[in-house]
Amino acid sequence: MERATNDKSPHVLIVDDTRLDRLVASMVLKRFNIRVTTVEGPKQALEFLDTEHDVNLILTDYCMPDMTGYDLLMEVKDSPKLKHLPVVVASSDDIPERIKMCLDGGAKEYIVKPIKDVHVPRILSYI
Repeated sequence: MERATNDKSPHVLIVDDTRLDRLVASMVLKRFNIRVTTVEGPKQALEFLDTEHDVNLILTDYCMPDMTGYDLLMEVKDSPKLKHLPVVVASSDDIPERIKMCLDGGAKEYIVKPIKDVHVPRILSYI
């Protein structure tokens, strides 16, 4: 887990099993003075969220082993403690049925990777 600290900035939890994708998303968000924590998968994200209460948004990959980003979205939305958190799903796959499923499931947005500077204002608007 990697954390960048600046307590006054919004805090985004990045969930992605690919180190390079975590790094790219983290670098883009940090350019906008966003505090970032990165984890490798949904199970780590849920453990982190169980102890940290200052996360403002979850940015999750869709395709990961064990649990998908959609599975994480469902866990978050089913949790009374977490359901208020906005979730943005990112994937390199532009599959309309998957996008609809994620949005219908409560995701604020589905972004086709890589995360770019142009995505950040929209991501911040959900916080």
